[in-house]
Amino acid sequence: MNFSIAETISRWLAPKHELSCSWRVWRRLLHGLRDRGRDATRESGAFLLGRRVKDRLRVIDFILYDDLDPRCLDSGIIRFDGRHFGKLWENCKQRGLSVVADVHVHPGRVEQSDMDRDHPMISRAGHVALIVGNFAVSPVRRSDIGIYKYKGSKKWDIVPSGERKLFLHIGI
Repeated sequence: MNFSIAETISRWLAPKHELSCSWRVWRRLLHGLRDRGRDATRESGAFLLGRRVKDRLRVIDFILYDDLDPRCLDSGIIRFDGRHFGKLWENCKQRGLSVVADVHVHPGRVEQSDMDRDHPMISRAGHVALIVGNFAVSPVRRSDIGIYKYKGSKKWDIVPSGERKLFLHIGI
């Protein structure tokens, strides 16, 4: 029998969340984003890896953008070279995971820029993109994380601020 006590408890405590992540992974992620952002002087980001279980996405781990493309943060904004996606897909294949979302930081607010809207990191309908404001400097509250769901053709659904805690679960 294959089951996870943490996943069972999470489903019981937060049954309606579309995306979930453990506190441990979330803290490591925010630390990595802040570290790669070099004291809030440039954007940084990561692919969130995990599994889809029915209609829910569970983040298991992440890969920071510049671990795949070492030069993608050099200009201060994210310019990920698509030639490095092969490393991402190979990592996912080896670990039996998939990209369930992506996240990046902005210097201020959590609205998508024109670049964000026009150039999704994963251009597949249903992909979730998160934006953490203020370069992920603590405290980071779920209600302050921009959440966007890609519809295709450069169109997005925006998760309103009041619904973000229902969409994203950070806990067990």
